Amino acid sequence: MKMTWLDFTIIIVYLLSISLIGVFLKKRASKNLSSYLLGGNQLPWYLLGLSNASGMFDISGTMWLVTILFVYGLKSIWLPWLWPTFNQIFLMVFLSAWLRRSNVTTGAQWIGTRFGNGRDATLSHTIVVVFALISCLGFLAYGFVGLGKFIEIFIPWEVVAPHIPFEVNPAYVPHLYGILFTIFAVFYTVLGGMTSIVLADLVQYIIMTVASVLIAIIAMKALATQTLVVPDGWLNPFFGWTLNMDWKNIIAEVNTKIAGDQFNLFTIIMMLMLFKGVLASAAGPAPNYDMQKILATRSPREAGMMSGFVSVILMPVRYLMIAGFAVLGLLYYDRLDLIVGAGRLDFEQILPSAISEFAPAGLMGVLLAGLIAAFMGTFSGTLNAAQAYIVNDLYLKYLKPKASHLQVQFMSYSSGILMVVVSIVLGFFAQDVNSLLQWIVSALYGSYVASNVLKWYWWRFNGYGYFWGMLAGLVPALIFPLIFKQTLELYYFPLLLLISVMGCYLGSYLSKPTEEKVLIDFYKTVRPWGFWRPIYEKIKVQEPGFERNTSFKRDAVNVVVGTVWQTGLVALPIYVVLMKTGPIVICAAVILATSIFLKKNWLDKLQD
Repeated sequence: MKMTWLDFTIIIVYLLSISLIGVFLKKRASKNLSSYLLGGNQLPWYLLGLSNASGMFDISGTMWLVTILFVYGLKSIWLPWLWPTFNQIFLMVFLSAWLRRSNVTTGAQWIGTRFGNGRDATLSHTIVVVFALISCLGFLAYGFVGLGKFIEIFIPWEVVAPHIPFEVNPAYVPHLYGILFTIFAVFYTVLGGMTSIVLADLVQYIIMTVASVLIAIIAMKALATQTLVVPDGWLNPFFGWTLNMDWKNIIAEVNTKIAGDQFNLFTIIMMLMLFKGVLASAAGPAPNYDMQKILATRSPREAGMMSGFVSVILMPVRYLMIAGFAVLGLLYYDRLDLIVGAGRLDFEQILPSAISEFAPAGLMGVLLAGLIAAFMGTFSGTLNAAQAYIVNDLYLKYLKPKASHLQVQFMSYSSGILMVVVSIVLGFFAQDVNSLLQWIVSALYGSYVASNVLKWYWWRFNGYGYFWGMLAGLVPALIFPLIFKQTLELYYFPLLLLISVMGCYLGSYLSKPTEEKVLIDFYKTVRPWGFWRPIYEKIKVQEPGFERNTSFKRDAVNVVVGTVWQTGLVALPIYVVLMKTGPIVICAAVILATSIFLKKNWLDKLQD
């Protein structure tokens, strides 16, 4: 163990600081439910954007991104489209404003604005809450597993075991460490609510920025005196039909990793990611911390600005760190300890192992505090979203609508603790970070796509269509991983989508349309584009001066340009760390040109 007392002190000071934030903001957060869950809609858009970015700078995702950059090189800039990362561009351009216009507290509550208050709306509301809680549990377990694996590198169990009065199976040591740090995240999240999360995320972002810059500098200094040995094609972001990258004479084990990932047919993977990604992005944010930050903004215009700000402050900083660790891992691969469990080689250990090997005293503490902060940000934001659904969409809606302030407060606290306990139990069954990631973004979100695309763009889609579409996708999403155990989840996304679309179509056409008044109110308030002509014509009869949303073409162009802009923000810091002057100039020019275009064609035309 290379940690010193200076490193431990830095980490302890950080943990105490964020805990005190929760204590100091407890009174403010407990004023009412809106203050607790949304910060009273008084938080500035740039703070919410920074908080959102901090929440996305999660430790498990960072470990995965370092691994794929190490293995796939510059081609890895496309793989985060599995999430998809460009969903932030759809949100920035139009969907954040649409969502914020609804003036609701959670995504499930939004259902009432679209489908009314009938039995179909109740069923739709229920299925959204179920999906939200399953996805929140998945993300909580995902972060929990990643944190435990990370900490185990720095605090080996053989050092701790003599001081613990009970035995722990080595396979569950990461889970024990995960529980310890989870307690701190629970503390400030449960006490301080959204405002506490945002301020803690500000502290976390500052720490992570310092850590990212420092590790990038260390990597660049190492690269200045050594040669980076990588396969042909590693430095090229473009690709052919197959990956065509052979590590045989460099690090032969990486070829096994590529085969296990099932990414050899790279063009097919890209086509599936793009197909799924566009649909998932058009569906709007899933019911998690991202949606809660949008709903917490002060206006629709600020919601769009907040979503755009996320890419600006997240991508460059995060990828400085990712590129730094990947370069150090490649230069000093023989010094990394990547063996876990029963002699299994785990490339997800590159990040923590590189820190353990190369970070000097003090810097190690900053890096660890920064990455633990990344875990805290993701965990706390997701936990806040889960609390919102339990309290607002279950307890107050169905169990106790007239609950007192103290009862609501007690339910907020207890629901948060319950979600953490359940996510920890789920974490014990997770094999690794990548398996959880693939299930969440490919299988689980595959069940979400069809219903949540149609809800924005098609007037005839009703609550029964929504319910049956979600259910028809959610059940297979939970079952397919058990049946197709050796199949990448992305490969059966089209089948999930087809089943879900059938549920949407049959549910809608075998039942009556949504009440006309509900559709008119929704269309007038949210002002979406899409297939709304019958509703638009009815409004025109009542209000001849009403104008429909005609910005589809402009929004579509802005999405394409915005995705290029975001990809440039990803590639630039990688090339900076690699010190490749030509690509740096090209990336900077692309970012500048797309920024000017978006300023004129998006930002200047944002409206409430």
